[in-house]
Amino acid sequence: MTIDEIIDFMLDLDGVLAIRPGPDDGSPEISWGDAFFSYSPDAVAPATAQPFATIVTKNYPGDERSRLDRPDTFRVNIAAGKEAFIDRTGHAPRVPAADDDPGLTDAVMAHPVYGSAGWLAVVNPGRRTDAATCELLLGAYHLARSRHERRTG
Repeated sequence: MTIDEIIDFMLDLDGVLAIRPGPDDGSPEISWGDAFFSYSPDAVAPATAQPFATIVTKNYPGDERSRLDRPDTFRVNIAAGKEAFIDRTGHAPRVPAADDDPGLTDAVMAHPVYGSAGWLAVVNPGRRTDAATCELLLGAYHLARSRHERRTG
């Protein structure tokens, strides 16, 4: 899967807002080239909710273990929730992963920084993880939509 294919998949979901920071929008330079997905049926960036998925294209400070500084490397980050996290990893979010290599490509694993919050990550989704990545993104979308509906009545 490419970044554009993932973005297209996400934009096909009702109410998804995709933010792609760039040089002309006032966003921090480190975020340029990344993508952030929120549930927002009014197409306004939520002030009180985090994105439910992101695509990052580079290392961030304190988050270098995925080695996103390699050519053509990106990571999909998914707020999967506890059930999906356990289903994919075999352990609860707060239990540290044994020997995961966060730089391994085409593998679903605990996010190297936010795994304890139920986030999963996939570096360069490919043949082995295309379907799982889409399934997890869809699940995270439904969780975000449900949270939004509870908050707004």
